[in-house]
Amino acid sequence: MTSMDLYEYQARELFAKHGVPVLGGQIATTPEQAEQVATELLNCGTDLLVVKAQVKTGGRGKAGGVKLARSAAEARQHAEAILGMEIKGHTVRTVLISEGADIDSEFYFSILLDRAERRYLAMCSREGGMEIETLAKERPEALARVAVDPIEGITPEVAARITAEAGFEPGAVADAVAQVIGRLWEVFTAEDATLVEVNPLVLTPSGTVLALDGKVSLDDNASFRHPEHAALKDTSAADPLETRAKEAGLNYVRLTGEVGVLGNGAGLVMSTLDVVAGAGERHGGMRPANFLDLGGGSSAEVMATGLEVVASDPQVRAILVNVFGGITSCDTVANGIVTAVSTLEDFDKPIVVRLDGNNAALGRQILAEAAIDGVTVVDTMDGAADVVTALAEKIGQNAASSEQGA
Repeated sequence: MTSMDLYEYQARELFAKHGVPVLGGQIATTPEQAEQVATELLNCGTDLLVVKAQVKTGGRGKAGGVKLARSAAEARQHAEAILGMEIKGHTVRTVLISEGADIDSEFYFSILLDRAERRYLAMCSREGGMEIETLAKERPEALARVAVDPIEGITPEVAARITAEAGFEPGAVADAVAQVIGRLWEVFTAEDATLVEVNPLVLTPSGTVLALDGKVSLDDNASFRHPEHAALKDTSAADPLETRAKEAGLNYVRLTGEVGVLGNGAGLVMSTLDVVAGAGERHGGMRPANFLDLGGGSSAEVMATGLEVVASDPQVRAILVNVFGGITSCDTVANGIVTAVSTLEDFDKPIVVRLDGNNAALGRQILAEAAIDGVTVVDTMDGAADVVTALAEKIGQNAASSEQGA
């Protein structure tokens, strides 16, 4: 299952759509826009603003990505400092200019898919505003964990039980929090989410409960039910190789190593990554550069596209194709390799191929007759991993020597 993480401002828009109380605000991508938004909010009667970095990671406050402002000029100043900032490897390209709020208490709530137990899990605490991992580790008794039956869902009775287990005394505050929890459950189910989190959920001095922040992950497998979710995708931050592979129908994830890996079937590819990593320990610490699953019924064209995507990654020094022929026969894979190498311009990365299963002998014959320079066929997965990591190590050493000579 893959998920699409949303920015805070996008989560807040979904919250508002389903009746979850949130504060007003708008995004800005330049200091000038930030000043304009701040002016509009101040003119509407707001006397406190919050300038918040929009990145898909936590720790924004500690990194200086959340600042208070009481004037449009101050909001602009903060936006200028925050835009372009790096927070845990994420570059800030957008800020949210939001109304501020007087806070009496901060709470925490989340609902997520518990894959291990095949159910949903609601978590709630009267201590919000801090990293939930820290709270769970240091004071686990302060974090209520309530299993949610997928059929029953979070009814008013279940919401009341969640607040009670979190330590809320019966009364107006517990009722208000339970009502918001019900709305958040609506967000979770109606939008096909795998995670809905609010940290903090706040109580104002007037007794209003607000979702001051929001984190939402949407199930990509349910995207066919939500064509409107396509507008939420952040194409600017997407890896271009991953985008290209997805458009071609390939399951591709970019990693940080030097050995490109292609296989058919997620299990086989995962095993190949492990074997390559193990072999790489003997050859200069070479590691897998990607996960690419060609699928069970791949054509020669799909094989060629997969090789093109992997070879386009500049960190890849050598490529391992590991295929067990089933629905995809090994001769199809071999023809795909021949097609790719003959049609792609400037294809100069060595390929190590291991074929087994349906038509493996024919596949090896096709590659032998093609006699492609740089393509090596190895009988076993362990042997292929050893050869490809050795090649990657040697290419790196040669490149280093050339740089020193220059």
